[in-house]
Parts: sequence; structure tokens; C-alpha cells
Amino acid sequence: MTDSPSPPPTDPEQVARQRHFAIGLFRLSGAFIVMFGFLAIMQRFDWVQGNRAKAFGAIMVVTGLFQFVVVPRLLLALFRQRPPQ
Repeated sequence: MTDSPSPPPTDPEQVARQRHFAIGLFRLSGAFIVMFGFLAIMQRFDWVQGNRAKAFGAIMVVTGLFQFVVVPRLLLALFRQRPPQ
């Protein structure tokens, strides 16, 4: 019978900081995706023009809004279920 070493104790404040940083990072990247989508809708890129630019931009805007609004709420719900130990 081998005893595996117990994991080192975690600092709840450090875990809270990491979680807060992750939520902020998701929100920031969602905002950037929304801006990118609006630039595509305005046809600011040479590689996508016309109706394809509008469709691509709309998809990017919806994806960015989902990442900006919904994903942080899902993470908060997950973090509440698993408090730092």
C-alpha cells in the first residue's frame, strides 16, 4: 500500500484572484470578438467582403456577446458549486 502525497494546501484568496482574472479575461476577449465582428460587418477586411462579410460579422458578434455575457455567469455558477478548499 503506497501513500500518495497529499496535495499542497491552497490559498483561498489566490484561487479567488485566479477565478476573477479568468472571468475578466473571458469578458475582455468577448468584447474584442464583438468589435472584430462589427469591423467585418463594415467590410474593413479585404479577405471577406459583401454578404459573406455581413454573415461572418453577425456570427462573430453573437459569439462575442455570448462569451461576454453568458460564459462569465456559467463560470460563476461553477465556482459557487466548488468553493476553494
